[in-house]
Amino acid sequence: MIKADLHVHTCYSMDCCTPLEEIVNRCLKIGINCLAIADHNTITGALKLREIAPFRIIIAEEIQTSTGELMGLFLSEKVPQGLSAEETITRVKSQGGLVGIPHPFGRPPLLSLRAKRSNLLSDKVLSQVDIIEVFNSRSPFPGSSARAQGLALKYRLAASAGSDAHTSGEIGRAYVEMPEFNSPGDFLVSLSQGKIFGRRSSPLVHLGTTWTKVRKRLGFHPHPSRERDYTGRKGSC
Repeated sequence: MIKADLHVHTCYSMDCCTPLEEIVNRCLKIGINCLAIADHNTITGALKLREIAPFRIIIAEEIQTSTGELMGLFLSEKVPQGLSAEETITRVKSQGGLVGIPHPFGRPPLLSLRAKRSNLLSDKVLSQVDIIEVFNSRSPFPGSSARAQGLALKYRLAASAGSDAHTSGEIGRAYVEMPEFNSPGDFLVSLSQGKIFGRRSSPLVHLGTTWTKVRKRLGFHPHPSRERDYTGRKGSC
């Protein structure tokens, strides 16, 4: 069995400063041995972490579509942001990847976003989705997990969980204990046999994320790491 945190960010996300080596060290410390690295609109961090991590890394991407966020998993190429949900799904599937919906009910229900969210959760889109994230440690609403679980059951979709970590201390707050897998198809079977564990992060983590986003927009970036990675190559951010 493996312990998989299926939603983690690195310093390659616009709102995260966590170095790759710090992620590896945290996972080794707490026993997480599989990560889906789903940076916002990029797979660069995931590809680099796969080179240095001594455990399985799933190349993923949290993709901003025109109607909300989708997650592509088992990617080989970046999927552009800003496309329709349908086109985004087509791009992910053309790579042999899987499509998930992260935190489907886990963000503030702003009036301006309700129409877009309803389109993302439409029958047309959900009929093409593979995975629903039913537990996200950063989701502030207690009822969001139950609603997401209901959505997964209604459409007979695999249920996943992730910390949505933007700092190393958040990694492992949510994970799935599941059998090993060798392919995207195997992953779905293993996920269906998995057991979800999770606890919520403090709402204060969002303040840190917002501050990081502002700093990066102003041109402040974390210094590249000079530490050696776990295969003898030099890591970076």
